[in-house]
Amino acid sequence: MDTAPTSEDESEASAFTVDEAASGTRLDQFLTAALTGALSRSRVQALIEGGSVTIGGTPVLSPKRKVAVGETIEIALPEPELAEPEPEDIPLDVLYEDGALVVLHKPAGLVVHPGAGNPRGTLVNALLFHCGATLAGIGGVRRPGLVHRLDKDTSGVMVVAKTETAHRALSQQFAAHGRDGRLERGYLALVWGQLPRRNGTVDAPLGRAGQDRTKRAVVSADRPDAREAITHFTVREVLGTADVPVSLVECELETGRTHQIRVHMAHLGHPLVGDPLYGAGFRTKTRRLPEPAAAVIDRFERQALHAFRLGFQHPVSGEALLFERDPPGDMLELLDALRV
Repeated sequence: MDTAPTSEDESEASAFTVDEAASGTRLDQFLTAALTGALSRSRVQALIEGGSVTIGGTPVLSPKRKVAVGETIEIALPEPELAEPEPEDIPLDVLYEDGALVVLHKPAGLVVHPGAGNPRGTLVNALLFHCGATLAGIGGVRRPGLVHRLDKDTSGVMVVAKTETAHRALSQQFAAHGRDGRLERGYLALVWGQLPRRNGTVDAPLGRAGQDRTKRAVVSADRPDAREAITHFTVREVLGTADVPVSLVECELETGRTHQIRVHMAHLGHPLVGDPLYGAGFRTKTRRLPEPAAAVIDRFERQALHAFRLGFQHPVSGEALLFERDPPGDMLELLDALRV
């Protein structure tokens, strides 16, 4: 919550329940102790003020807020960052830019942030080169402020903060998940099969799938790692054949968990076309499609998911901004081939 929670977010979250002994403690003190030294108190304070901490699902922005017995406090923990990523001259498809932020279209195949196995060639490296001296910096360091992420093989519209003020304001909007009317996130997905109804909502908590840290699954709400996850969907078009239908589905996120759309669609029995984690067993359906649809799907090697719409309130002017981008060429080719 694909946290930096998003869409298809790439952050880990931890939840803690307040006992009697800790009741009345400041929120920042409680979390620093609960995390057993994993983060400094100043870092915890910054995460709270940035909207990464919720109590009962509602963002809490004051580190001084006193906790009460029985409250469940959740903190989205960003992935560890490499020290000083290097600027790299990687072309960017910029849709809008000003002194506070950059809106861009991320292509499939581009990792958002440097990490294990991807020390270079990421969106952050590209932004450091593109923005240069215009980056005012986040937390005293000249770097782009990520407020959400997309999976490596998901394409679509993203916003990145250039200043501390913009980062804090945008983080608060993403932490509210659009429930206050400021944030809007729309995705297009191609899924196997024909859904039983045109519109619907998947309200199913997500947690880890066994010991695999890369996978998520729908889990019982009372499991310690369960995180609320809500996806609204609308079927735009049914393609393919009567024997092997494929649906073009528009999804709107009410929460932003890692792999949320991918897991929720698979949970319904309609995994995304090309999804190697949650839809691999459906790949054999390709053989029952006519050419050229079968050939196009065979060479489509990612999940068919595109973040086509992003709306938010400008963190400085307050203006409502809305950006849309059609799916990239590989997904358009897939759509055309499936209209048989």
